[in-house]
Amino acid sequence: MSELLTPVVFIIFNRPDTTWRVLNRISAAKPRCLYVLADGPRLGHPEDIQNCQGTRSVIDSIDWECEIFKNYSEQNLGCKKRVYTGLNWVFERVESAIILEDDCLPDISFFRFCEELLVKYRDDERVSVISGNNFQFDHHRTNDSYYFSRYPHCWGWATWRRAWQHCDIEMADWPTVRDQGLLHDILSRDRAAVGYWSRKFQQTYTGKINTWDYPWLLTCWLQGGLSILPNNNLVSNIGFKPGGTHHSNGNTPFADMATIPMEFPLVHPKFPVRHAQADAFTQLYQFSTIAQVWRRLMSILGFRCLR
Repeated sequence: MSELLTPVVFIIFNRPDTTWRVLNRISAAKPRCLYVLADGPRLGHPEDIQNCQGTRSVIDSIDWECEIFKNYSEQNLGCKKRVYTGLNWVFERVESAIILEDDCLPDISFFRFCEELLVKYRDDERVSVISGNNFQFDHHRTNDSYYFSRYPHCWGWATWRRAWQHCDIEMADWPTVRDQGLLHDILSRDRAAVGYWSRKFQQTYTGKINTWDYPWLLTCWLQGGLSILPNNNLVSNIGFKPGGTHHSNGNTPFADMATIPMEFPLVHPKFPVRHAQADAFTQLYQFSTIAQVWRRLMSILGFRCLR
């Protein structure tokens, strides 16, 4: 592909191996500008000292011409605070960015896909996120290159300052949303979905879950923001292994998913309307009690996709 003009944000921690693989893919896109966010070693994990240092040394191997901006924390901030403060730092400096964590391995077409759509929807407040993920498991949803969803999948994604500036990491509005039953309206009166997300948001609000993506999801919903999802998967999560911060089951069907290159020129949907059927599938097979049973069954049977 031609030189990538959009800044890329690379979030790293303590995994030199996956960091190498993702950086090699970023190097193929040759972004002019790379922002690197790194968390510090955890207390009580002495192995983190060497692993964090080794991971940061991977960044020092960059050999293409680009500006590199580093935001390294010497203390461990945790997933929630590290990503939030790091992206705040980035969006104080740029209007839009493509974001990858150290276990999200993109197809090279992911970068062009994001860059073109960041330009197309730059001033469209209806769109909050461009994602590289498709979790529809061979269910072909549209003849266009992408569709619109309420789920801002973040294993390789892009956004704008105009959207990120609304992110409320402390979820200050959650008690109002909870007490007024606003999730019923957001989730189209799907009682199972309301119950699932009410639990997740409450656990995040009280600190039982330490992550940035649930507050970001709630922000997108409260802002009425749509997410763009590709009609085929563009990013594979290679981090499902023992020691992963949030994902350790390598037999889940979401691990190491195949990627399919995006074809260009892009075929754009005529209207920015949410694909309700695709979202219902995602809710059922990714974000529900049934999803947990399904993933356990797929793990036992050794399957990686739903036919």
